[in-house]
Amino acid sequence: MFLRSQTAVKPEVASDSNGSQSAGPTEIELDLAHLPRHIAIIMDGNRRWAKEKGWLAIRGHTIGADTTQNIIQECVDLGLHALTLYTFSTENWKRSHAEVSGLMRLITKQLKDQLPRMQRNNVQIRHIGRRDGLPDYLLRQLDECTNSTRRNTGLVLNLALNYGGRAEIADAFKNLITRVQDGLLRIEEVTEEAISRALYTGDLPEPDLMIRTGGEMRISNFLPWQIAYAELWITNTLWPEFAPKELRRAIHDFQVRERRVGA
Repeated sequence: MFLRSQTAVKPEVASDSNGSQSAGPTEIELDLAHLPRHIAIIMDGNRRWAKEKGWLAIRGHTIGADTTQNIIQECVDLGLHALTLYTFSTENWKRSHAEVSGLMRLITKQLKDQLPRMQRNNVQIRHIGRRDGLPDYLLRQLDECTNSTRRNTGLVLNLALNYGGRAEIADAFKNLITRVQDGLLRIEEVTEEAISRALYTGDLPEPDLMIRTGGEMRISNFLPWQIAYAELWITNTLWPEFAPKELRRAIHDFQVRERRVGA
């Protein structure tokens, strides 16, 4: 299937399926019976947003964290099954020590501060990515959040933290090879389905919709296996300014597309 990208309309206007435009988020009506089961988001633009205002990058990440909580709440309110957020990639370690350190502290604080809210909303927090390299204080807070919410039955919130799509696929193959060597799996059983199950998100439906803010037209090593048939929706809006109304626009656009999935 050809992966169609969609450059979003300007934030103040929305287009309906007939191409007409209407102002205001209240006029975006969603079909609640046809929501994407799983949304994945590349939260891009925090640093550019801060730079435009003459601020340090960490200020952009801090304001972006508020956006993140608003989007999580919107997904809870809509009753979505899963949300995966590209929180920190394996490539992000290339940034300055000051920015990386500030990000690690910010993520840790957000996890601690938002845990009561996640519990009230019945959100199950998961970490996808490698633990190696993450600071101990962050791992402790991450473990507290994942362990205390593991029995929650609402939105599954995947935090892609120290995550890289190629690394995930490599980890999946290592797991499958070990099982073959141990006699637990026959080589002919290494199918696409087996690979999918061995990924970090193996027990979840694959994303139906992948959103990227900031206008860049690439997936940046984010869930490359899982988004093979996802609908792509790209907006020029930078992450700190991405509001729930724009999430609804993305979902509305998803709902009016014809999904052939190769047929």
